[in-house]
Amino acid sequence: MPEAETWIAIAFVIFLGVLVYLGAHRRVIDGLDRRQARIKAELDEARRLRAEAQALLADYQRKQREADREAAAIIAGASAEAERVAAEAKARMEDFVARRTKMAEAKIAQAEAQALADVRSAAADAAVAAAEKILSHAAKGKIADDLLAQGIEDVRKKFN
Repeated sequence: MPEAETWIAIAFVIFLGVLVYLGAHRRVIDGLDRRQARIKAELDEARRLRAEAQALLADYQRKQREADREAAAIIAGASAEAERVAAEAKARMEDFVARRTKMAEAKIAQAEAQALADVRSAAADAAVAAAEKILSHAAKGKIADDLLAQGIEDVRKKFN
């Protein structure tokens, strides 16, 4: 009897022959081919998804840049609007102060004119009264009355 290793080698060769006869090698190769095709399809899908993700990322980055530019434009517009409103408010305030100053000056001028008219009226009344007293003591009769009336009328015309 030959050795055990020889019988193992013979059994192995027979086993391989049976496997070849049954077509096991084709099944193994077909299985490996299917697995290779599945892996290749998964890799292609992964590449497609990666490209899609990169396109999506680029799109979102572009949208973010646009949003940043739009936000900067909005901020600049709001800043300009705030400056315009502030300048307009300042101009309105200056206009309001100028109108109030003119009104106050007009009231002061009117009060001065009224005070001057009151002083003139009082002076005219005092002058008329003084002239009446003087003329009544100096002149008598009808001539005195005519002179007095004429003098009073002249004083009133001058001061009013």
